[in-house]
Amino acid sequence: MAVIKYKPTTNGRRNMSVPSFEEITKSTPEKSLVKTLKKNSGRNSYGRITVRHHGGGNKKKYRIIDFKRKTEGAATVVGIEYDPNRTAYIALLSDAENRKSYIIAPEGLTAGDTVYTGPDSDIKVGNTLPIANIPVGTVINSIELYPGKGAQMVRSAGAAAQLMAKENGMAQIRLPSGEVRLVSLSCKATIGVVGNVEHDTVKIGKAGKSRHRGIRPTVRGSAMNPCDHPHGGGEGKSPIGRPSPVTPWGKPTNGYKTRNKKARTDKFIVRRRNGK
Repeated sequence: MAVIKYKPTTNGRRNMSVPSFEEITKSTPEKSLVKTLKKNSGRNSYGRITVRHHGGGNKKKYRIIDFKRKTEGAATVVGIEYDPNRTAYIALLSDAENRKSYIIAPEGLTAGDTVYTGPDSDIKVGNTLPIANIPVGTVINSIELYPGKGAQMVRSAGAAAQLMAKENGMAQIRLPSGEVRLVSLSCKATIGVVGNVEHDTVKIGKAGKSRHRGIRPTVRGSAMNPCDHPHGGGEGKSPIGRPSPVTPWGKPTNGYKTRNKKARTDKFIVRRRNGK
């Protein structure tokens, strides 16, 4: 994948870059695999804002992704498509019975390729098989946390995990964050690295593109009044007046751990991402 950089003809164009989309071979989605996506603008079922800075944005439809890969056997890649709902590209598959499905497209998968699902699949990019049948050291993505639930980990653009070891019915997997986690050998995973690897090098360039994505402006706490934010108030540009920055509700934001200390899944974490 390449990134196109613009000349600074305007302030908006300065430093802007966009993906070349050279991997994209199909421009329109499969009608049977899309559904309407209703906007909620960060509001819950009561109409209260629970996620700030969401709203507006371009209309888009959700592509139904086959994260479970239940249908075993061979399938042909019809094309690679852009998905507005995720950073990764998606691949449209068609099996022997002409059933269509979408999967997360790994790097190197192209239209016309054949991918296989099942325990006897080869160790080849795009193939999905149980972790028990994958050799140690293999780079994988789209990993299940629970057998049959569907892929939940390592699904974003450029992400990849590595199978480190297998013992006592569990596999040790090093995730992109550096965390090493235990996963059942019965869980499925896909071979390869998720495509669109240079996604993180793209620069939005202008505020309007954030608005197209449904992201609204963020106001600094120090620019607010004391009744609206703990950082607010004071004459001129005042310091926050605390040992560390906090959220509007007073929780620390510099390295404050929010994970439940009694989380039942702690036993599956061999090594945390901070190395402890």
